Amino acid sequence: MRALVWHGKEDIRCDEVTDPEIEDARDAIIKVTSCAICGSDLHLYHNYIPAMMPGDIMGHEMMGEVVEVGSGVNQALKKGERIVVPFTIFCGQCVQCRQGNYSLCRRTNRRKDLADKVFGHTTAGLFGYTHLTGGYPGGQAEYLRVPFADKTHIKVPQGIPDETLLFLGDIFPTGWQAAVQCEIGPLDTVAVWGCGPVGQMAIRSAILLGAKQVIAIDHLPERLSMAAAGGAVTINFSTESVVARLNDLTDGEGPEKCIDAVGMESHVGFGQPDTLFDRFKQITLLESDRPHVLREMIYVCQPGGVLSIPGVYGGLVDNIPFGLAMNKGLTIRTGQTHVNRWTDELLRLIEDKKIDPSFVVTHKADLADGPQLYRVFRDKQDSCIKVVLTT
Repeated sequence: MRALVWHGKEDIRCDEVTDPEIEDARDAIIKVTSCAICGSDLHLYHNYIPAMMPGDIMGHEMMGEVVEVGSGVNQALKKGERIVVPFTIFCGQCVQCRQGNYSLCRRTNRRKDLADKVFGHTTAGLFGYTHLTGGYPGGQAEYLRVPFADKTHIKVPQGIPDETLLFLGDIFPTGWQAAVQCEIGPLDTVAVWGCGPVGQMAIRSAILLGAKQVIAIDHLPERLSMAAAGGAVTINFSTESVVARLNDLTDGEGPEKCIDAVGMESHVGFGQPDTLFDRFKQITLLESDRPHVLREMIYVCQPGGVLSIPGVYGGLVDNIPFGLAMNKGLTIRTGQTHVNRWTDELLRLIEDKKIDPSFVVTHKADLADGPQLYRVFRDKQDSCIKVVLTT
């Protein structure tokens, strides 16, 4: 089969690889019909996340048709059914899964030895990501083995296009969880840093959850236009002071709720001198992540407010004003998304036409074009916001 394969830093190729096979009674095989390139794939593309190995298959946003099931999956899935595959692999039985904390599953990370050393406790296994999260082959491929498939799936109906449903596996529930973690009230202003795909979903989720005002912060015109079309007030950080504009929009109080949809690769434009210094420290291995957005959120958030962090961080950050966060009484909520906790509700929103997540798609191509589109997505060429690949 064809698959997008990691060969090293900024080296993704479309290779012929061995078809997956059933390895366990709880496995299923799907024929992938659509997959996507995610912003967190770029962390692997840039080799900022450790423990990638040449030959690893990329991708954690995918959907398709079930073509084979293990003997332990027969009651949950059948051949021919259409499913979205969540990026988190979960057993459904451990203490974390029973609490709905699917991204913290205690059983599915087959490299628990690595995860325990780096994270202190194991995370769930993730598709198409680092060996810190199990080293599972990803879904930017023609076929995918789904472990623990009796739990790790989202059944979806016929008649709705792939692009509308595909993002149930990651960016839609990630943006939704980011907004839910804010505990949004009807008088709240929610500020969202980063208007990439997750930021766009967070913006629309905050509006659906009843925020009084949503403010979107970025510098790319196409992203800001998309955010404005979704109902947000926009701030272009390359031409305006984020702090001054937030004060103007909140009568000097600051937003009650702040969402970091940027993560470890804050653009140098986000914070002027401190992000330039962060880049230097990153290059010289004095820190692994660029945390300007975290600093700015702590500074501007209203006392008693909430910081929600769906943006991916991989390691060490420096010069975080934690004393300020403590004295302002801020609540900080983070974590990989517990995808299946939210998908029933989100699928209903799609079926009720309250939202169509396909609004975020700007580029659609064949899987073979994936290596080129990784570069287009990285460089934000051709107003690229979200890439969907078909097989």
